[in-house]
Amino acid sequence: MHVLLRRAAVAGTVVCVALGAAACGSAKQSSGSGSSGSAGGSAGAVKIGLLLPESKTTRYEQFDRPLIEAQIKLLAPNAQIDYYNANQDATQQQTQVDTALTKGDKVLILDAVDAKAIQSSVQKAHDAGVKVVAYDRLAQGPVDAYVSFDNNKVGELQGQALVAAVGDKANSGQIIMINGSPTDPNAAQFKAGAHSAIDGKLKIGKEYDTPDWDPNNANQEAAAGITAIGAPNVVGVYSANDGMAAGIATALKADNLSVPLTGQDAQLDAVQRILGGTQTMSIYKPYKPEANTAGAAAVALAQGQTLNASVAPTTATSGSGQTVPADLITPIVLTKDNIKSTVVADGLYTVPQICTPDYAAACSAVGLQ
Repeated sequence: MHVLLRRAAVAGTVVCVALGAAACGSAKQSSGSGSSGSAGGSAGAVKIGLLLPESKTTRYEQFDRPLIEAQIKLLAPNAQIDYYNANQDATQQQTQVDTALTKGDKVLILDAVDAKAIQSSVQKAHDAGVKVVAYDRLAQGPVDAYVSFDNNKVGELQGQALVAAVGDKANSGQIIMINGSPTDPNAAQFKAGAHSAIDGKLKIGKEYDTPDWDPNNANQEAAAGITAIGAPNVVGVYSANDGMAAGIATALKADNLSVPLTGQDAQLDAVQRILGGTQTMSIYKPYKPEANTAGAAAVALAQGQTLNASVAPTTATSGSGQTVPADLITPIVLTKDNIKSTVVADGLYTVPQICTPDYAAACSAVGLQ
């Protein structure tokens, strides 16, 4: 994991070299807050729109936004950053793209609510000479760069963990699979990766795709799956992320079931469920290298630079067939045994945040003190 952090730092350094000392500057920062229109721009200052998809998942407001804004300000202290959150509304996000274009933003960092629905907006930006950095989800259309994690690997790691946790009960029951939103291209990749690890090893009793990644929907789907299969026959649940896992854990508790449960995003409540034994694992995706690379790519593109291999070492193909320069970061399996060396060591959470009184004994057992 620390290799990933060093790689992101190197990527930022390479962009600094490419842009010159003036772009990376000294420690002097703009007095602006980084929110819409707040950065005091001088002539030639870069103008970047940051469009995130929703706030139900805690990562976007708590980690992605501040990390991206900090990286942009590090590389371009006078940058103007216009921020938008679409609140899981694809139409609202299209309107936000229009607003960003009207404001004169030269680069958009875009995490699409609906990768297909946003295609016309991506095309509109392209036609206006505005560059688009697809963040975390690969939007369709003429995208200029893509920064995310290896999403197939995420699903594969989740599936492998579930197979291992179910163990010798694999032949005595069935699992429930609760996947992500059908409008999210990442969800399809998680699902494919999970199936590559699960198929032939575990019996899938019920499988659902969950609109909008909604924990309430996941709760209802889990409850329906338990009823359809029969509680005694449920040996595990695949959940594509931690938000849905929270709803699923509630459904399992209602049926007095204690079975393996997966997750993703290393949310604080998921870390606590892992310690408490009601969730088996999560996927930790270090947000800082992802955010740093996105910020570096956006600044470079805003300055008319070509992205080099340190920023975009590979490519990805979007749902509309475009081949896009990309950086796909390797995810990490999070269990109770590596909480200290991952999310705590990286500063995502402090021990006091995790080890509330309800989890004090579990924390002590794994050396979180």
